[in-house]
Amino acid sequence: MASPPLRPPLTCPLIFLLFTTLFASTSSADTCTNHKLTDGSNSNKLYSNCMDLPHLTTFLHWTHNATNSSLSVAFVGSPPHPGGWISWAINPTGLGMAGAQALVAYKDGNNGAVTVKTLDIKSYSEMVPGKLSFEVWGLKGEESEGAIMIFANMKVPEKATTLNQVWQVGPSVTAGRFDKHDFAPENLNSKGTLNLIGDQNVSGRAVDSRTKKKNIHGVLNSVSWGVLFPLGAVIARYMRTFPSADPAWFYLHTGCQVSAYAIGVAGWATGLKLGSESAGVVYSVHRNIGITLFCLATIQMFALFIRPKKDHKYRYFWNIYHHSFGYTIIILGIINIFRGFDILNPERKWKSTYIVVIASLGAVALLLEVITWIVVVKRKSSTKPYDGYNGQSRQQPLNM
Repeated sequence: MASPPLRPPLTCPLIFLLFTTLFASTSSADTCTNHKLTDGSNSNKLYSNCMDLPHLTTFLHWTHNATNSSLSVAFVGSPPHPGGWISWAINPTGLGMAGAQALVAYKDGNNGAVTVKTLDIKSYSEMVPGKLSFEVWGLKGEESEGAIMIFANMKVPEKATTLNQVWQVGPSVTAGRFDKHDFAPENLNSKGTLNLIGDQNVSGRAVDSRTKKKNIHGVLNSVSWGVLFPLGAVIARYMRTFPSADPAWFYLHTGCQVSAYAIGVAGWATGLKLGSESAGVVYSVHRNIGITLFCLATIQMFALFIRPKKDHKYRYFWNIYHHSFGYTIIILGIINIFRGFDILNPERKWKSTYIVVIASLGAVALLLEVITWIVVVKRKSSTKPYDGYNGQSRQQPLNM
């Protein structure tokens, strides 16, 4: 009686869903709700909304008055060094530094007071102190336990629902001039959209659309190149040792690798898209490894279609090609994931989580390696060729 055809198991898609859910959750020890700031008005009310900005450990509190098209804000940040500066800006023309109308604050080294200035950032090389393109009043600064706070009121366009915001921190102020900030991923990604509509008193990290794309890129590639590809290799290497696992191991292996390739291609495509949108920001090694991985994995997928039978004379060469490409993909994939962590610079727990996952997978592989060798050695020792010498069974050396 013919048995029904086996279907590829759902193990790998379930793992993908598990990791997607894991990466989707975030937490933070310090949140904007820990800061009880008032808007400075006669009624001295708390700000209507607050937001933990996604980079540089900064916070924004604000109240939008649609009646008179005004916005009251309090921006809280800590300079990277004593004597440094913080800045929050609205960009009426785009999402980025060029064109931003900035409020910049620093602690004066002479009298200890916090000074707040306004800057019209016309370009990356031209910053003009003075009036901004919109009215600003009630400008003041305060300092508390190393954190600087900027308080301001400003006019916003009538019926505005969103504003482009940019924020930054810098190391020092020299003769009244603000020295350049770092160009780490945290600094380059400190921008987003401020929604003026609705209650947004949130303690979760606000994430702009570009950062979301980077997070999606990171999750897809971590799951595919960093987990599913190694898992598929572990399944193929160790499950096929046991005759009872045949052909289930093949379908598990194929399911993991095909799923990993599909998810990896999606992650690779988001990386290309991010690269095309980041003129002047190039991560050459990360990009080149990614392109190499895509090419190797695409060639590896053809192994499924050109796989010769076990007794075919070309099966030996196919094994060399399949195994060498497979292990190269795993090694390069893990290396590139850690390079991606350095670029994206997420909270430490995400990198730690991946280290735990890949280390656990490595520990399981090591344990299975030992078990497999024990099984193989026992199996070989139980195989005893005989020559029938004098009617007695005499063991002959095994051909290895």
